[in-house]
Amino acid sequence: MSTIIDVKNLTKKYGELTAVDNLNLEVREGEIFGLLGPNGAGKTTTLMMLTGLIEPTSGKAIVAGFDVVKEPREVKRVTGYLHDRFACYDNLTAKQNLDFYAQLNDIPRSKRAKRVESLLEIVGLSKWKDVKVGKFSRGMRRRLGIAQALINEPKIVFLDEPTAGLDPQGIREVRMLIQRLCREEGLTAVVTSHVLPEVKQLCSRIGIMKDGKLIAVDTFENLVKQLSPEEGVRIRLELNKLDNNLLKSITEVPGVRNVHQNGNELMIFANHDLREELAVTIAEAGALILTMHIVQPSLEEVFLKIYGRGWI
Repeated sequence: MSTIIDVKNLTKKYGELTAVDNLNLEVREGEIFGLLGPNGAGKTTTLMMLTGLIEPTSGKAIVAGFDVVKEPREVKRVTGYLHDRFACYDNLTAKQNLDFYAQLNDIPRSKRAKRVESLLEIVGLSKWKDVKVGKFSRGMRRRLGIAQALINEPKIVFLDEPTAGLDPQGIREVRMLIQRLCREEGLTAVVTSHVLPEVKQLCSRIGIMKDGKLIAVDTFENLVKQLSPEEGVRIRLELNKLDNNLLKSITEVPGVRNVHQNGNELMIFANHDLREELAVTIAEAGALILTMHIVQPSLEEVFLKIYGRGWI
């Protein structure tokens, strides 16, 4: 896949405060890219620079072939943006709200009605197109917000906390909508969030931000390996029998740091993958391995290590 967003040394300062610090990033065409971090990490400021809404202090960003500083109007033309505090007019219907945003985007009257109807269908709000938005649930409002972000037929859509405040059903609906749009409409999506399981399910790659810096970018699996190397390896196994002699032999295998026991189940903390050595030790003791596998740390565990509890 080709690069559709190319960011080099992007920085935004507000007086003495550095909101985004020397950010470097590439986003591939067609992917759903997640920016993960707690409030104040710089996610929203990054999105606003990439959509041409605010100008960076220094650095460069090319979005769909356009420079965000030199060509902000062209950038706005090829991008859509859902702000985390997306506002719509409660006294207008869904259709009227979208028509209003279509006018703001200079969509000709001859095309507006068809575009609005199409988007309401795409986000699953056709049945409620003539209902005033004041009667909408949070999930319905969020879907309307996504429709608003798509009104100008963008190549890239930036979604700031699109599932924030939604119940599990609403989260699932929005997640499936974003995935379907990228798959069927050929969109590229950049999504910010601090909801860890959601980012894992939604995004093909994740960038983690802390104090305005992008500290890591990769797939979920690779990020866990990158950010928790000192944790070593956790091996969970279950045996058909386990006595004190075998337990002692396992703890004495070179590279084993610690062993937690629960009946015939063991969680082994090791410096590296010791499954072969453990299998030999267990076989020599005359026991059978019922299950044995590597337990990967969760992204939440990694996040808690990086941020402490302050990320929530």
